[in-house]
Amino acid sequence: MLPHPITHQLRELKLDGMAQAVQEQQEQPQARELSFEERQTLLVDRELAHRDGRTTQRRLLAARLKVQAALEDVDTKHPRGLDSKLLRTLGEDLWIREKRGVIITGPTGVGKTFIGCALAHQACRKGYSAQYAQTGRLLQELILAKGDGRYLKLLAQLVKVQVLILDDWGLDTPSADGRRILLEILDDRYERGSTIITSQFPTTVWHENLGDPTLADAILDRVLHHAYRIELKGESLRRKDRKVTAVKPEVLD
Repeated sequence: MLPHPITHQLRELKLDGMAQAVQEQQEQPQARELSFEERQTLLVDRELAHRDGRTTQRRLLAARLKVQAALEDVDTKHPRGLDSKLLRTLGEDLWIREKRGVIITGPTGVGKTFIGCALAHQACRKGYSAQYAQTGRLLQELILAKGDGRYLKLLAQLVKVQVLILDDWGLDTPSADGRRILLEILDDRYERGSTIITSQFPTTVWHENLGDPTLADAILDRVLHHAYRIELKGESLRRKDRKVTAVKPEVLD
């Protein structure tokens, strides 16, 4: 069947979702039984859904997530201490609207990064901006940016993003410059945005790992206050996947 002449005009107007819906209605005989108002409503609904999908995709591309994860792909049955009720709660956007953080800790391979990226993915779906960063590399980049004049611009971008992932927190003790930059990021974001932190280390050793007691106090006061905690444990899911033929959809930290 030839495309309806109006579809070309709709595409010229960049109403691609509506053009696709017109084509589908043309191919479905039952659509002719609908009233003008009903068909018009379906066309507008399709255009809105199409635009929302494109906007979400742009947010996901801008987030540069390490793992393209979704909450529905998170394995809640594996015995690793994951509270499925808490995960469902975080699947809503109240914690983002309240500018609260999420701290995900646990040994290597239990899915910390995957869960963090899944939460950021869900935030993008709900209309929020997100950004992924490996903590050590981010601090190194910002230290270099201080020397070439990009620092304030990069810092402003980090403050503006609504959900920031700081992955692999505590793998290395930050330098003096790194600690001050970390404090500046977290201080500027405090009660302005939500931060997801993943770490192999329990929060009880973070103070020591930061290396400077005074700055550690200031940093952790902004990180731990009002944050949700996900404390994972158990066997690495990577090791588990090597024991079975079918690999789970969850990509791991």
